[in-house]
Amino acid sequence: MLQPGIIPLRPLGLGEILDGAVRAVRANPAVMFGLSAVVVTVAVALQTLVQLYVTSLIGAALSDTTLDGAMTAADSAVFSELLSTSGGQALTVPLLIPVTSVLTGLLIVSVSRSVLGQRVALREVWRTRRVWLLVGFALLQLLASLLAVALWIGALAALAAAGADGAAVAVGVLGGLALVALLVWVTTRTLLVPPALMLEGKRFWPTVARAWRLTRGSFWRLLGIYVLSNLLVSVLMYLFLVPAAVVAGLVTAASGSDDLTVLVSALGQIVGLTLSTTFLAAVVALLYVDVRIRREGLDLDLARAATGAA
Repeated sequence: MLQPGIIPLRPLGLGEILDGAVRAVRANPAVMFGLSAVVVTVAVALQTLVQLYVTSLIGAALSDTTLDGAMTAADSAVFSELLSTSGGQALTVPLLIPVTSVLTGLLIVSVSRSVLGQRVALREVWRTRRVWLLVGFALLQLLASLLAVALWIGALAALAAAGADGAAVAVGVLGGLALVALLVWVTTRTLLVPPALMLEGKRFWPTVARAWRLTRGSFWRLLGIYVLSNLLVSVLMYLFLVPAAVVAGLVTAASGSDDLTVLVSALGQIVGLTLSTTFLAAVVALLYVDVRIRREGLDLDLARAATGAA
């Protein structure tokens, strides 16, 4: 069994994919961790600055409107701080989507080389211009998601305005479940689009269509591995985010400053997002390799490439 790099060149099992993702990080830490840390730090720093500004605007707007007879001044202040902080964070989260898309694409290039036992230099990764196709795809996904949610909310609002409370409840529950199911289905069917866009060198829409076809017959396997990987990443992230949240709460209680809370939370987010993006990018890249080995005999091409490189 030939194994020139991080995985054996044959159909992969669950353990081999997860182990290969870890091996991909260890094979080229300068790109997988170093590049991730730099990009995520810059992105989170910009997001934090925007969040602090948005939070101050929301807090100023709420300071005069949340105080009524049912709330004391202290309660109103706490409510305003909570709403402004959470509102600022919610409004700035989409800023990270293009950044994580770029980073995922760059990391996929490194993982693909590690499969052959090769290492890609950081300067070579930066020259990969196809990553902008991945940014465009991520923005299209975001736009489609926002449109679907807007249609659902619009239907709820129209039914509520017409006095059809029963129908509004039914649309709210059934429509919400349908949206979740649709999101899971589309996410799984487009899971292999990022590595296909980065590695195949073809035009945008034909590549998206090809990646969609690659997932046929592998839906439940891809979904299961991807969900498990996200669960593992979530546990790992909470190991950093929960202590950061506790420290942020203590800082707020001691200083009374929301700004310090945001900054402490940002530090935890940098570590968590670096780890999660790195691991998930490696998993997706290896799933792409695995599906192509199963459907197209990619292992033979990889074996020839590895032998020729040697």
